[in-house]
Amino acid sequence: MAAVAAAARPAARRRRGLRGGPRPDQAGAAVSIVVEDLTFRYGERVTALDGISLTVELGERVAVIGANGAGKSTLARQLNGILTPTGGRVVVNGLDTARHPISRLAAEVGYVFQNPDDQLHARTIGAEVHFGPRNLGFPPARARELVDRALAATGLTDLVDVHPHHLSPARRKLVAVASVLAMDVPIVVLDEPTAGQDRVALDGLGRLVDELTAAGRTVLAITHDLDFCAERFDRVLLLDNGRLLADGPPLEVFARAAERVPQVVRLSRELGWPTAARTVPQFVDLLRRHAAG
Repeated sequence: MAAVAAAARPAARRRRGLRGGPRPDQAGAAVSIVVEDLTFRYGERVTALDGISLTVELGERVAVIGANGAGKSTLARQLNGILTPTGGRVVVNGLDTARHPISRLAAEVGYVFQNPDDQLHARTIGAEVHFGPRNLGFPPARARELVDRALAATGLTDLVDVHPHHLSPARRKLVAVASVLAMDVPIVVLDEPTAGQDRVALDGLGRLVDELTAAGRTVLAITHDLDFCAERFDRVLLLDNGRLLADGPPLEVFARAAERVPQVVRLSRELGWPTAARTVPQFVDLLRRHAAG
């Protein structure tokens, strides 16, 4: 993240704010991500992605699920140029990722790594979160505003002077999230965002996903947490051995997933309900209806 933000060109910047929606030159566009027949190989023998095609519209919230080694992170890293296609193409907000440097794509896609230690480098949380907007060319007042909002959104406002590595791994993950939010990008990629988080943090992450997509941002999450996936995402991509096995609403995709399904979905099905619940409140509502009927 440090290298990406440092290299970004100030001239490429445009500002919206955490709550502001897509930038003016993207406001009329319907699509933020286009993947066409994407293939990616590690070396000559390992095919990590095999012929994937999909389109993601502005403001969609999309979860990517699948077993370890299915190609989830490899797919996500195509979006900001960390990896580029062996075959096919990836277009992000009109930019072919194979034809633009990471410095340019950093203005479009913010990536929160699964391991926060892969992207944290500053001596304080405040400096870490401020690094991205400063190096992306924001005016100082605007950078300060975005940093304050990002810290507030992740519950880190009172920890600005703390060294990130003095925090637990779960809270370091929130620092990484805040650093991406402060960069004010239209597409946010979260790699295993719920790993190690408690219930309070999970609820906060869920509200953050809601807020970002309500503002017109696109959120793509790689996750093994199918409960979080069912509660917060409207569309699920299921990868299997580098192929896109299913793409659709959560309940439809869970029917094809080899992984466990969320607990409320499984319980709904075991009770024989024709419609499964995706969340605990939905389950309680359906339970009341069946009890009354």
